[in-house]
Amino acid sequence: MKKIVIVGAGKIGSTIAEMLADTGDYHVTLVDRSAAQLGSAELPASVATLELDIEAPGVLEAALAGKFAVLSAAPFHLTTRIAEAAASADVHYLDLTEDVVSTRRVKELARSGKSAFIPQCGLAPGFISIVANDLASRFDTLESVRMRVGALPQYPSNALNYNLTWSTDGVINEYCEPCEAIVEGELVEVPPLEEREEFSLDGVTYEAFNTSGGLGTLAETLKGKVRTLNYRTIRYPGHAAIMKALLNDLGLRHRRDVLKDIFESALPATLQDVVIVFVTVSGRKNGRLLQETYANKIYSRRVGQTVRSAIQITTASGICAVLDMLAGGSLPATGFVRQEDIALDAFLANRFGRAYAQHEMVTRLAS
Repeated sequence: MKKIVIVGAGKIGSTIAEMLADTGDYHVTLVDRSAAQLGSAELPASVATLELDIEAPGVLEAALAGKFAVLSAAPFHLTTRIAEAAASADVHYLDLTEDVVSTRRVKELARSGKSAFIPQCGLAPGFISIVANDLASRFDTLESVRMRVGALPQYPSNALNYNLTWSTDGVINEYCEPCEAIVEGELVEVPPLEEREEFSLDGVTYEAFNTSGGLGTLAETLKGKVRTLNYRTIRYPGHAAIMKALLNDLGLRHRRDVLKDIFESALPATLQDVVIVFVTVSGRKNGRLLQETYANKIYSRRVGQTVRSAIQITTASGICAVLDMLAGGSLPATGFVRQEDIALDAFLANRFGRAYAQHEMVTRLAS
């Protein structure tokens, strides 16, 4: 059995722990600084728990001694601390972060590390990059790669048309930080919440707008190869306008702790959600201009003994599949591994990756 440490006993961390432990192939220890958080997590009896303040010097390194890998399901601001401990302990490192600055530090650590460093293993960045790179590889030359992802309530009932389904810190961070994009062949930064668009899927209208971090490392990978590359978050119409008023007009982008308190006090969580993955790539193949589109909706369902939300399932399945592939020897055991280095077919064939394949709906359009 591979010994795994998961840092963060929230909704995603506990889902990862349950998925891995249920296979019988992993011995899982779930770490959190909060005894109450560990106590409230719905976990199989085989999952060990450890109350630990990972910011205290040396304690995480000691907990990682002799382990195969550490998986970060902690808030984004703890990413570099966990990655540095992994480097010190020579264990494999995987995370879910969308934070660009943290990923740059992880890449630095990978240069001299003796283990694999695989950041951004969730939904976006993560699976979205695997899909986009797979579609892009089918063209001789690329024109555009447009990536859209949303985790939405199935039954919105407030002015924001939104429920808490993901890390509040993560949502606020992606709404506030600059966004990478490739525009007319140049890698640039574009402002969050801008370049709003509307589209329809299965008869439902959505809006999409710039948010930070969703491209992962794909912007660097495709630089010089594509004219247009962008990532936008999907919401129901009206969401972006209210968020811009809160962040810009009321100045809450400079008081994120206040905005977090408002969100967590006023917006209920829900297990009745849907994750939408929508990627469109255009380019030339054999001299013809063609377009291919991947569209997928994933809904909440029971995992083991627990009903899990769609965002829990997709995010946890992503990092579990990558860990499984690493443990099976199909991914490099040292250095920095990008999500786009992972083959889509291999990911979907994995026992965890099948969480996406079971609901897969692929539409390829030629024009």
